[in-house]
Amino acid sequence: MIKLFAADLDGTLLNAFHKVDRTVARAVNAVVDAGAHMVIATGRTMLSNREHGFDGLPVEMCSANGSIVVGREGVLKTFPVSPQLIEELVPAFPDICFDCIKLEGTFATGTPEMRMAGFASDPWWRQIAMRGMRQVFQQSIFFETPLSDLLDGSVVKVNCRVADPVRAQELKAFIAEHSDLVVNAPFSPVMFEMTDPAVNKGASIAWLARHYGYTEDEVAVYGDGGNDIAMLNRFEHAYATANGTREAKRAAGNVIGPCALHAVPRHMMATLRRQGRIPSYITID
Repeated sequence: MIKLFAADLDGTLLNAFHKVDRTVARAVNAVVDAGAHMVIATGRTMLSNREHGFDGLPVEMCSANGSIVVGREGVLKTFPVSPQLIEELVPAFPDICFDCIKLEGTFATGTPEMRMAGFASDPWWRQIAMRGMRQVFQQSIFFETPLSDLLDGSVVKVNCRVADPVRAQELKAFIAEHSDLVVNAPFSPVMFEMTDPAVNKGASIAWLARHYGYTEDEVAVYGDGGNDIAMLNRFEHAYATANGTREAKRAAGNVIGPCALHAVPRHMMATLRRQGRIPSYITID
């Protein structure tokens, strides 16, 4: 019996417009009403269910690619990166704006202009679609953070985008040379999402399942992209959306419909019905 459902957000649980809508909300409530846990497994930094459209919904979170685990009672565990990594990474790439994630907020090493320049390699249509969201998010970032401030407290994740392909390769080489300190598990190839090598969504979901007394075969996971692969590989009950990457589908071994047709909410509801935990007449349409 599945007692914990965990789903990535964009391209997975959310609709085609990257939003929580009525169908998603009804499915989340149905999961919890059936006595199971609903966990958001995301690369985004998410510290409460008031964020990203989940206001009032009873979700738990393995956010920042699993480096922050948030239960119903608040933050349960963090997995910080080594201070040595920060000490070596930031001075080595002074022209790159790194977003350093802490529980207290996002602390960027560069200016707002440097950060936005990293998105120049995105397709034009994505730049237009995401411009408003990025501008809003930038308002919550602390820019031009000194290295000493980054080392004062725990950084759990480091994000960046690098438009220059030569510079991007140099950063990839740096990460490869420091594999004992960092792993890069980005959602898409144009991004860098760096955490401690032991951290990924799958490891954090497994930790949360153990925290609640569940075994891994009582967990179902859903994903679509690069930072979901470790999670999809780890669990027996793993599902990739039809819009997911080839690698994600291979890791999951099971492919359901696209996020645009609410494949994940519908699959969770079908699982609950099959297990006799909700009546057949309850729908999310």
